[in-house]
Amino acid sequence: MAWLHATPKPDERSRRGKIETDAPRRSRIDALKRKKIDPQMPPNPAPHITTWLIEIGLSEAAGMGEVPLSSREIAAWQDNTCIRLEPWVARLLRKLSAAYLAEGRRAEAETCPPPWRAPVTQRELEVAEAELRNVLG
Repeated sequence: MAWLHATPKPDERSRRGKIETDAPRRSRIDALKRKKIDPQMPPNPAPHITTWLIEIGLSEAAGMGEVPLSSREIAAWQDNTCIRLEPWVARLLRKLSAAYLAEGRRAEAETCPPPWRAPVTQRELEVAEAELRNVLG
């Protein structure tokens, strides 16, 4: 999800990176939606855990930006929802939150590959061919 939510930027050292500093950008998920491509996700063997993570929040705000979920935030969610997590699940949620933030930062690079491999769909092929035809005119 972090890779899809990231807004890729060109390398600041490149010519395009120096020119396009203030250009509006789209996240990868927005770009895919605009092309009418459904993003493929990797298999999820524990959907209940990712559902809890999304419900709690993928991260939390801090003074200098986003940080991983704190134990206090997870405990407050447990109190509010009357859901008792096993200690290992609470630790896993913190690790997943940290991994989400790390992947989001890594995925800001324009050339960053997705962290999983999915088969190419027919729609993706059609869009790529159309873009290539436009470039080659």
